[in-house]
Amino acid sequence: MELTDAYTECERITWSQARNFAYGIRLLPPAKRRGLAVIYAFARRIDDIGDGTLPPQEKIAALEQARHQILDLTEPPADDPVLIALADVERNFPVPMAAFGELIDGCVADVRGTTYETFDDLHYYCRCVAGSIGRLSLGIFGTRQGPNPTARAAELADSLGVALQLTNILRDIREDRQNGRVYLPAEDLAKFDCDPDRLGQSMQPGFARLVEFEAERARDWYATGWKLLPVLDRRSAACTGAMAGIYRRLLERIAAEPAAVLRGRMSLSGREKATVAVKALSGRFG
Repeated sequence: MELTDAYTECERITWSQARNFAYGIRLLPPAKRRGLAVIYAFARRIDDIGDGTLPPQEKIAALEQARHQILDLTEPPADDPVLIALADVERNFPVPMAAFGELIDGCVADVRGTTYETFDDLHYYCRCVAGSIGRLSLGIFGTRQGPNPTARAAELADSLGVALQLTNILRDIREDRQNGRVYLPAEDLAKFDCDPDRLGQSMQPGFARLVEFEAERARDWYATGWKLLPVLDRRSAACTGAMAGIYRRLLERIAAEPAAVLRGRMSLSGREKATVAVKALSGRFG
């Protein structure tokens, strides 16, 4: 397979499946846009394994195979466009490919039905499944000081990923519970007298206060993560600002109407997402 075709396939996956991220990725210059599409395409492959219909042990085996593929990209399979493009990204960008291993760790936790007693426990999971994407993306973006991100920039990218994942968790409470998953910490559920067995099924008395508590926690992570944007070049900051801005706006919609997450998945309209992206391109974030 030609390298150009491999990148084209990764972009096709991204544009068709990245409902929120695509609005930001399109703001990047061509080389970075293609590179980030590749990162998304492989991350999507990992997520699809974890969320798929295989028996748990087969899922874990497939995830471990993906981990092995990341460890050696020198000779990707000739018929795998995502790995072909990913190998090229590794050659051309300082992407911390090991971070994919953290994403895989998070997916393995999902397959095993891991629950979280404290926020520290959940924080580690968020770093695995979303902070890892922030750090991988930073390898594509680079910083104003050069292509190699600093440790501080990586920390900020990680924080923004945690904010996005907390938003995801609130948005998907109903869907996750239907799939047998509860992500909110047990100590928080107890604090607001919410029964995890009924979570996502009915409006419990403390549910609105629980959502507001978690939303405020997410706001703090956004506030830290936004500090990444001045470190990035204009187009990379616009990309990041658009992606995070869409989720930040969604968070406020959830906080304003907690009961809505029990009725179905909340989202912004295409016009609202485009508006956030345009604002980000003009340097207005949040």
